[in-house]
Amino acid sequence: QVQLVESGGGLVQAGDSLKLSCAASGQTFSNYGMGWFRQAPGKAREIVAAISSGGDSTYYVDSLKGRFTISRDNAKNTVYLQMNSLKPEDTAVYYCAARYPKITTTPSRNDYWGQGTQVTVSS
Repeated sequence: QVQLVESGGGLVQAGDSLKLSCAASGQTFSNYGMGWFRQAPGKAREIVAAISSGGDSTYYVDSLKGRFTISRDNAKNTVYLQMNSLKPEDTAVYYCAARYPKITTTPSRNDYWGQGTQVTVSS
């Protein structure tokens, strides 16, 4: 089992930055691919970014490339999502996910989830 706890969400204005954190516990964190997903009201959960177990490979959904950065610190069992130039359409609940050996873009195929953290961007 892997337990995931997200933090860092909040209410910001358009153009602001925010950094989300996801702290993991349980199994060996460095064995798992990690990802961030988001779900806006009335919409399906979608992938935002993913990072390999060793941190050497990343994936971003095309629409967010250049604004969002995923990273991880295996010594701290934590994965991060740096979000810059936020837009109102980025408003969603952001979830951290883990899967061995790597994240898939299909939410239902990932094994472990956090409870989510709300990000609200006002115009």
